[in-house]
Amino acid sequence: MTTFCLEPDCGALVDSGRCPAHTRAKVDPTYARASAWYRSARWRRLRGVVLRAMPFCVACRAAGRQVLTVDVDHVIPHRGDPALFWDPANLQGLCRSCHTHKTRRGA
Repeated sequence: MTTFCLEPDCGALVDSGRCPAHTRAKVDPTYARASAWYRSARWRRLRGVVLRAMPFCVACRAAGRQVLTVDVDHVIPHRGDPALFWDPANLQGLCRSCHTHKTRRGA
């Protein structure tokens, strides 16, 4: 199935993921290093802390809804910066829908 590139505001059609111009590893070499952080035991522990501290999506709660947190989001995108990536104050719990919308906006 053909779909649009996942990069915000890109109109390129791809089979899946991002177009060649927006493949993260090619655009930002620090992305490959940062993507490994998501597979680390340290991230799993930190993610668990956030999920326990924020069991309900912060965006939905602000809108008066109570939806369980599924994803841990970086409030300020880390873009490979380890200080932003690992800072617990830069993390928030979001439901899948809110996280997808935020990510697609490039925020």
